[in-house]
Amino acid sequence: MQQNELNQSAWRMPAEWAPHVATWMVWPHNQALWESGWGVTLADVQVDFARVANAIARFEPVKMVVDPSAVARAQALCGANVELIVQAVNDSWCRDSGPSFVCHPQQGLAGVSWRFNAWGGKSAHNLDESLARRVLNGLGLECFGTPLSNEGGAIHVDGEGTLITTESVLLNPNRNPGMGKAEMEEIFARLLGIKKTIWLPGDPDYVTGDMTDGHVDGVCAFARPGVLLVDATHDQSSVYAEVVRENRRALELASDAQGRRFELIELYEATDAVDTEAEVFCASYTNFYIANGAIIMPAYGIAADQEAAAVLAKAFPGREVVPVQINHLAHGGGGVHCITQQQPAWPVRG
Repeated sequence: MQQNELNQSAWRMPAEWAPHVATWMVWPHNQALWESGWGVTLADVQVDFARVANAIARFEPVKMVVDPSAVARAQALCGANVELIVQAVNDSWCRDSGPSFVCHPQQGLAGVSWRFNAWGGKSAHNLDESLARRVLNGLGLECFGTPLSNEGGAIHVDGEGTLITTESVLLNPNRNPGMGKAEMEEIFARLLGIKKTIWLPGDPDYVTGDMTDGHVDGVCAFARPGVLLVDATHDQSSVYAEVVRENRRALELASDAQGRRFELIELYEATDAVDTEAEVFCASYTNFYIANGAIIMPAYGIAADQEAAAVLAKAFPGREVVPVQINHLAHGGGGVHCITQQQPAWPVRG
């Protein structure tokens, strides 16, 4: 597609709650990365990934990219509705290295391959930087490239023209030096059909130690247009509490592409699950995934799981809330949303 054609196109990224054809994931296999980098056992992390994949597979097909070295283990843990697709990869964060799927009312499905540089060069990515393009090629879908260094976990969309992201990620010199908000917003408009981009501070002082520099999927998530579930903490004296307050303040002041002010629903994090010895621990319940007919929710085996499930059940009436325990994955800094990527159905409904 020529640049001027794309500028005039009607491509847009559907909301996560729009019906899916499948969910994409990448199987963890890099033992040195997990066990030296995060201090967890790869076998335990693989069990967590399989739990997530098998939970989603109750509701829709799962396509699991698997490095050739790890096929036997994936076969042993994943159920029949999880299709294994053998591709060489570095890491296992499909939300970030996989494609962001977009739809067109006449031309169907395509995908965006962001310039993936492993969260600012923090990890090897010589294979993962081409994963989105390889996935799209395998599906026979058009791939739209872009100079924007971005990850799927850095953006949330409502399907009605609104995108939320964080300054600490996209304006970080480790991603896009010399590129400003206006240029990024033009890319979102052209590739994703975005009419308004909302910028949150994210984690500008890096208080969480999060390798992503403050992805939005640990801050908030859409329940529906105009309604956001927002990460909250009971510990108002912590350094993280100020991060929460600043992001919430930005949301309170914002309006979406349709001019609506946001209804904010607090979703308190899993504070009691956090291992204080861990370098990083993803305790955000906002890192859930919307599957067909279900909410796949991060769980930690603590009382707060039930409280979070109740909030999510109220926010998503008609969907089954499925808690999946992910303590080992959380030790690696991720949650359910971080390891999943939706492939929307076309024509788009919902």
